[in-house]
Amino acid sequence: MNTDSPLKQTPLHALHVSLGARMVPFAGYDMPVQYPAGVMKEHLHTRSAAGLFDVSHMGQVILRPKSGRIEDAALALEKLVPADILSLAEGRQRYALFTDDNGHILDDLMVANRGDHLFLVVNASCKEADFAHLQKHLGDTCELTLLDDRALIALQGPRAESVLAELWADIATMRFMDVAEAALHDVPCIISRSGYTGEDGFEISIPAASAEDVTRRILEHPDVMPIGLGARDSLRLEAGLCLYGNDIDTTTTPVEAGLEWAMQKARRAGGAREGGFPGAHVILRQFAEGAGRRRVGLKPEGKAPVRGGAPLFADAEGKVPAGTVTSGGFGPSADHPVAMGYVDKAHTANNTQLFAEVRGKYLPITVSALPFVTPTYKR
Repeated sequence: MNTDSPLKQTPLHALHVSLGARMVPFAGYDMPVQYPAGVMKEHLHTRSAAGLFDVSHMGQVILRPKSGRIEDAALALEKLVPADILSLAEGRQRYALFTDDNGHILDDLMVANRGDHLFLVVNASCKEADFAHLQKHLGDTCELTLLDDRALIALQGPRAESVLAELWADIATMRFMDVAEAALHDVPCIISRSGYTGEDGFEISIPAASAEDVTRRILEHPDVMPIGLGARDSLRLEAGLCLYGNDIDTTTTPVEAGLEWAMQKARRAGGAREGGFPGAHVILRQFAEGAGRRRVGLKPEGKAPVRGGAPLFADAEGKVPAGTVTSGGFGPSADHPVAMGYVDKAHTANNTQLFAEVRGKYLPITVSALPFVTPTYKR
């Protein structure tokens, strides 16, 4: 990224400033890291009521088959991801991964079947590269549009449904990973029952011109609080969810990352459409034989967090390397430090004692089951 480029602003930038947000550069955008309430209160409010996040920096892409057959768009996208897109029903959404020829992860994304097109949401830092990747490989069979005229917000937490039910009663019929179109305050929106906090919640794509008005009106609800990137990170870490660029990137494979569940039976060995995606030979081999390392949960002893980048060792003297921490911080809901990282396969069993190097000291850290906080998705 060119650090000399001016920071971009989402359609909700003025709203963040008016709410007293502390703004920081993130993925080329000027984004709110926290509001006056602070990260701890924002985190706990999302777990107990409803938190509203601006995720408009992420990329929204329409993939429309030139043939008019949604099956053709699904099969085209399957050339780039290990997921089963063909079986994705209309009105449903699925997590997927772009992989490269070495089986490494280029990005993670959400894919929704909207009936006559696929709707993709990709990470902000990767969206231009992802769009170019799609255009290069699928441009002959699909029309691609990177939407720059829509905002994206996430409403997360146990009261998210009741808040939106006051605007659209049918919201209660949606289940986890359902996608629907509905009017909120008379504005047509695309709503998915999904998010990245481990809580029940929704992501709402809104026309940019109406985004601030709709968002302000949702924030008027007494159960809703604006939430910044700081709490978003601690929430997703407690939920054991990967952050692209930290926990998954072009050095990690889906199997190493523990994301086998994102590759359905049809794409695995012996499946109806086995392989056929970049790096399939590597990923299918790791499915069969395992990988040399794996992403695990990590629980540091005491109250001091262990941050991403800290080396891990099998011994308290730091002589036997065991892996690396990729994300770490304090988990307000778990009430203890939480972390994730990659460890050699010999050390992946839960309750394995390791040591993290922090400022020249070797601090005890234990391999722990993920997630740290039980998800509350509405199945």
